[in-house]
Amino acid sequence: MSAGRTRVGAGLLAYGRELEALGAAQVGGGFVGEPAADQLLRDSPNAFLLGVLFTQGIAAERAWAGPYLLRERLGTLDLRYLAANPEALRDAVQRPPMLHRFKNTLPVWIGAAAAKLLAEYEGDAARIWPPGTDVREVVERLTEFRGVGRKKAVMAAEILVRHFGVELSGREGGQVAFDVHVRRVFLRTGLADIDSREAIESAASTICPEAPGTIDLAAWLIGREACRPRQPRCDACRLGGVCPRLVERNVKGVGVRRKSGSG
Repeated sequence: MSAGRTRVGAGLLAYGRELEALGAAQVGGGFVGEPAADQLLRDSPNAFLLGVLFTQGIAAERAWAGPYLLRERLGTLDLRYLAANPEALRDAVQRPPMLHRFKNTLPVWIGAAAAKLLAEYEGDAARIWPPGTDVREVVERLTEFRGVGRKKAVMAAEILVRHFGVELSGREGGQVAFDVHVRRVFLRTGLADIDSREAIESAASTICPEAPGTIDLAAWLIGREACRPRQPRCDACRLGGVCPRLVERNVKGVGVRRKSGSG
């Protein structure tokens, strides 16, 4: 790794360790910023798993508020009810204002997750990640749920360790999520030259081989708050003093407009 990359990596790792020490899961130390919604996620592993399903295609705070708002509309998050009442679930998600842009697929994911938890985990999502489980196994188990790909599973596993203090083993096998904000930071700082999962994960493993996921939240926050697709706030960035500011780099297929008249 070049001297420039080493400095950027060290800065990103220092920020990641600060966040781990604080136990911050999102901006401000909470998921939603609404005490009742955040408390539900802390108290209920099942609600947390449902929140993971919401985290796609909408703002993070809105996504993590999803389980709380869903309970408000249904009056319950009882798994048997969720699994057995697809029409009520669909109505709760689609009723204005809609809880999610994926108005048809999200209710299916939630119902399927409820049924899987009942059938395979005795109705308790915490059984997916009991203390001592290898982080790679937790990621694999999570990806078996409909609507949870690798990116979501990696993110969830890191949150379990960082925010909830779940003692998972094998953190050297953890990773950063292949998220648009994370990818943009890695590209613009020069930590990665190619926008691929392999390149991003290889760079993360080089920076922190004992626990690559340590830098996941740090990169995500920098990408969302400072390293924006347009008009990046480089002077306000934690890495502003060491970053080469390759702001012309962007994530593949994101923020690219088709030319007028193109087919």
